[in-house]
Amino acid sequence: MNFTIEKESELITSEAWRIIAETEVMDIWQGIGAQVNPVGSLAMGLMMGHRDIDLHIYSDPFLIADSFAAAGRLAENPGIQSLTYINLLAAEDRCLEWHADYLGHDGEAWKMDMIHIRKDSPYVGYFEKVAERVKAVLTDETRSAILKIKKAIQEEENVLGIRIYRAVVQGGARDLPGFRRWEREHPMNGIERWMP
Repeated sequence: MNFTIEKESELITSEAWRIIAETEVMDIWQGIGAQVNPVGSLAMGLMMGHRDIDLHIYSDPFLIADSFAAAGRLAENPGIQSLTYINLLAAEDRCLEWHADYLGHDGEAWKMDMIHIRKDSPYVGYFEKVAERVKAVLTDETRSAILKIKKAIQEEENVLGIRIYRAVVQGGARDLPGFRRWEREHPMNGIERWMP
C-alpha cells in the first residue's frame, strides 16, 4: 500500500498514542497528582522518522520522591528496556529528566522523554506554547516540507525538530539540501528559543 507522507505521519502519531495507553505513562504521572502535557512533534502532529514521545510534567508540590515513584511504576512495564535520570534542578531548566527506551509488542523501539519541571523553571508552559504557535502557522506546503525533511534525515542523526520547523517556516527550506544550507547559516547556540 502506498501512503502519502501525511498519512504515514498520522499512523506514527496514532501508534504513539497507543504506546502511551499501553504503558499508562500519563496515568502513572497523574497518579502522583501531576499534569502531563504532550509537547514536540506529538503535540504538533509532525511525527516522522524518530519514534519519540515527549511529555512535560508539572506537580505542586514538586517532590523528587514522587518523581522516582512514578518512574518506578513505569519501569514495571516489561516493554521498558531502560530508564535513565538526569537531575537538572540546579541548572536553568530546574527539572528532572527521565528517558525511557520502550520496545513495543511489534518490536518497534520508542523513546520517551519525560521532563518533570519545577514551577519556578523559566520553561513552564514554554514548549506547549511553541507547539501551539507552530501548529497555528502550518500550511499544507510547510507541513509536507517538514515531514519530507524529517523522513530524509538518517535515523541515527540527532536533529532537533524545532530546527526543522524554524528552517521551513522562517527560512523557507523545502527539502533536505535547503535545510542543510539554512542550518549552516544559522548555527545552534544552546537551547533553540525560536517560536513563530
